[in-house]
Amino acid sequence: MIHVTKTFLPDQKEYNAILKKAWDTSWITNRGDLVKKLENQIKEKYHIDHIIATTNGTLPLQLAIKGLGLRGEIITTPFSYIATASSIVWENCKPVFVDIDRETYNIDATKIEAAITEDTKAIIATHVFGNPCDVEAIEGIANKHGLKTIYDAAHAFGVEHKGKSIFSYGDISTCSFHATKIFHTGEGGALFANNETLHEHMYHLHNFGHNGPEAFHGLGINAKMSELQGAMGLTILPYIDQIIEKRKAAYAHYKELLKNTSLGFQKILENTKYNYSYIPVLFENEAQLLRVIEGLNHANVFPRRYFYPALNTVNYLQGQEMPIAESTSKRILCLPLFYDLTKEQIETISIIIKEKLS
Repeated sequence: MIHVTKTFLPDQKEYNAILKKAWDTSWITNRGDLVKKLENQIKEKYHIDHIIATTNGTLPLQLAIKGLGLRGEIITTPFSYIATASSIVWENCKPVFVDIDRETYNIDATKIEAAITEDTKAIIATHVFGNPCDVEAIEGIANKHGLKTIYDAAHAFGVEHKGKSIFSYGDISTCSFHATKIFHTGEGGALFANNETLHEHMYHLHNFGHNGPEAFHGLGINAKMSELQGAMGLTILPYIDQIIEKRKAAYAHYKELLKNTSLGFQKILENTKYNYSYIPVLFENEAQLLRVIEGLNHANVFPRRYFYPALNTVNYLQGQEMPIAESTSKRILCLPLFYDLTKEQIETISIIIKEKLS
């Protein structure tokens, strides 16, 4: 059975060796040494100034909205995971959708200004499948209109744009360290603020608002990562470059085998060091996609319709029609892609796809 993804797990002895420190100290939560060590290693590897490790990848989005004091409308994409938009609603703001670019699948920066009103407070843009948004255009618009920028970089661990980490852009970037991601802590995530003052504010927010054991900076919640998660991250991080290289090779093999078909492939933003987090393929129509899924499922291969449906069609998010996002969501399929996916498996999957396309 081949699923769309498979969690990368190192030798269990490596994990246990790191986790032993938590056992030795009986310190398994409340920002122990392992979590702090993981944060420092990520900062050093990707030349990032600030990071807060969290217990999942959705809380950073909620914390970002809360921490930036947003109230009102937030412009966002209809083509993302539900957490992007639900976090906006959860924090009592209103998502205003802007349609996507046909080739990159990211929010179309040329359409953002038309959606800005006097109630617009921020832009939350997703780096879809790890592909960077047009960050220069988005931040130019945000600066012009006095808006905050938050990037949902759930899929973008290790991605660089113009020689620097994608997490360096915007007021805040967020990432998921869920078990399905290329870098993971089992469950987890992180928040990246772009200056020290904002970082300190977000730090207090993620730890109940504590300012020391007996004082409070202000309102906060519990978003802290545990030492068990930190140990997993420390075990996985040394493998991340190898993981990305393996995925890159699998990605290239798919594209070579499927290049003479009617399938479309995502256009990656120029000047990007990509992480090959997913391989989405775009079909001519939904019927074709469903036919391929049926064929693959029959062979015990389970791709994923990711992202489907378009968020503007979800019952509590319904907004204006987004024709490109709606069409794309009905026709896009993420194929299996993971560390130990074999060439033979890729070839089998590609043969089935081509048979069902004909």
